[in-house]
Amino acid sequence: MKIGFIGLGNMGMPMALNLAKAGHEVRAFDVTATPEAPLLPVASAAEAASGAEAVITMLPNGQILRDVAAAVVPSMPKGAVLCDCSTVDVDSAREVADLAKAAGIGALDAPVSGGITGAAQGTLTFMVGGGDDSFATIAPLFEIMGQKAVHCGSSGAGQAAKICNNMILGATMIATCEAFSLAGKLGLDQQKLFDVVSTSSGSSWSVNAYCPVPGVGPQSPADNGYRPGFAAELMLKDLRLAQMAAESADADTPMGQLAAELYARFVESEDGRGQDFSAMLPRFDRRGRDG
Repeated sequence: MKIGFIGLGNMGMPMALNLAKAGHEVRAFDVTATPEAPLLPVASAAEAASGAEAVITMLPNGQILRDVAAAVVPSMPKGAVLCDCSTVDVDSAREVADLAKAAGIGALDAPVSGGITGAAQGTLTFMVGGGDDSFATIAPLFEIMGQKAVHCGSSGAGQAAKICNNMILGATMIATCEAFSLAGKLGLDQQKLFDVVSTSSGSSWSVNAYCPVPGVGPQSPADNGYRPGFAAELMLKDLRLAQMAAESADADTPMGQLAAELYARFVESEDGRGQDFSAMLPRFDRRGRDG
């Protein structure tokens, strides 16, 4: 398949490389990063999209997505599919889908879960919104880049699933960090707490697969000085997107709102920027009851 790939950051580059290594012709563009072989470098997003059967984007935010879509849609042949794997606001995803539809092009919003490691290993999970035909076209590419793709519904449904998932993740990670910090201050061995919680009613992905305590549970960023697998500022972005969506839908999400406020403080006023989102644990360790 002829593929245009736009956005070669920490996630986009390995995703594009996995497609190229699987035998697809991948023309790649980024405003700053240089495509690695066997990707084919081009001079613009429009050139990457020209004649492509599929265009995949991995971009920082909704405004950039809208700008890129406006540039690439006129270059794409009718019947091609624009598949955005960024995490952006639901309204931007739907606006891009409408733009593509008007030009006779399919569109998918397909944000991912799995982080940098999942992108490199081809084990991402895709949450996908868009039409059945477009999903069927891109499904073989999802199989190369990831381990699972869930078709969540019409345009915008993928973004909705992603921000709801990460609202749960942000809130549970904060609760996990609070609990393990409290355990340490109570003199409870944190490994013993893990042994209890990981097999009881307090169990969660944040505990079982990504425990924020160094040396406890499976290998996680806590064992690497909290170098980011999923950066705290990216969690903050997703929590803010969830709150934007909640406001638009008139949904009451007090835990999600509090999680967004805590990560905002951690990233913008403390030392959280550049750390993994699980670095909330040492933050709580340093703090007392009154902050």
